[in-house]
Amino acid sequence: MAAPAELEPDLCGSEEESRGAEAEEESGPQQTGPAAGSHSRLSKLPLARIKALMKTDPDVSLASQESVFIIAKATELFVEMIAKDALVYAQQGKRKTLQRKDLDNAIEAIDEFAFLEGTLD
Repeated sequence: MAAPAELEPDLCGSEEESRGAEAEEESGPQQTGPAAGSHSRLSKLPLARIKALMKTDPDVSLASQESVFIIAKATELFVEMIAKDALVYAQQGKRKTLQRKDLDNAIEAIDEFAFLEGTLD
C-alpha cells in the first residue's frame, strides 16, 4: 500500500493556499478597471476606513477606489508577512499565541523591518 504522500504529491501547500486557489477558480477571470465593481469582497480590511485614513494626509484630497484597494491589499500582505515571521519566534518559545516580544524579535532580526525599529516602544 502506498503512503498518503505518494498518492497525493500536490499537498505541499497550506490549507489557506488551496482555499485561495479554489476561490480564484470559482470566480473565473477577474475584471479590472471601472467595470470591476466593488473590491470590498476581495479585501479583508474595511475599505471605507482605509480611505478615511488615506484622507488624513493633507496631500491626499481624492483617493480612487483602485488606490484604496491596492493600499488595503498591501497592508494585508505586510501584516501577513510580519505575523508569519513573528510566529517563528513564538514557536521557538513553544507558544501558539504571538506576543509583543515575538514582533520585536522579528523586527530586530529581519532587515526589511528595520524601518519599524523603535515603533513599539
